[in-house]
Amino acid sequence: MQIQLIRHATLRISMGGHTILVDPMLSDREAMEPVQNANNTRRIPLVELPFSADEILKDVDLVLVTHTHRDHWDDAATNLIPKALPIICQPEDETKFREWGYADVRPVHTAIEFNGLQITRTGGQHGTGDLARQMAPVSGYVLRADNEPSLYIAGDTIYCPDVEHALAQHTPQIVVVNAGAAQFIMGDPITMNARDVARVCRDVPNSKVIAVHMEAINHCLMKRAELEAALQRDGLQGRVLMPKDGEMAL
Repeated sequence: MQIQLIRHATLRISMGGHTILVDPMLSDREAMEPVQNANNTRRIPLVELPFSADEILKDVDLVLVTHTHRDHWDDAATNLIPKALPIICQPEDETKFREWGYADVRPVHTAIEFNGLQITRTGGQHGTGDLARQMAPVSGYVLRADNEPSLYIAGDTIYCPDVEHALAQHTPQIVVVNAGAAQFIMGDPITMNARDVARVCRDVPNSKVIAVHMEAINHCLMKRAELEAALQRDGLQGRVLMPKDGEMAL
């Protein structure tokens, strides 16, 4: 297995003979309006893609989408990703992808199989209280293939009972969490903060944890260095991989 962070939550994963693109946000730097009601008005993405879209899409045979907020699927993705590529998504997003012209859309209600790759959908909570309900729906996925470690992509969620259940039920060997402590002016974080990431580490002490979703969107306030410092204070130094944009996490 190989996992490469492209930027933010966009990943290229090699697993079970497939090249999987996860949550593609392919816009150029500052091409989009900022996330509103944040503590700054910087245009997004804050950083450029590390590679060209052609390089990112090379040999991709499956696209996996946790949800369609524009930092996980943007207009550039709609324009650049071939309409014949299979799209794996949560059921709530199926109609959108068909309206965007994708011919092979495969919603995951509970679990599906894709040419030897087992994909199970998990739940999540994109914030707390009324804000979480407004931000819903979001999903995560557990991926399994023969002779490969199991992989849990948590998606845009805080630590919550859905995450706790997924970790306990699936005992994934690799966990990708969306950190960054994304937050609006009012309310609690809507993605994992340092405390949430630490709880994941303690739930699966023998698993590799990879933290992404940092330093690319204006409302993601926690930087890699801050997360690393917090984990060190909690005695969890070295437990979380924080790849740079374009870097192989595994």
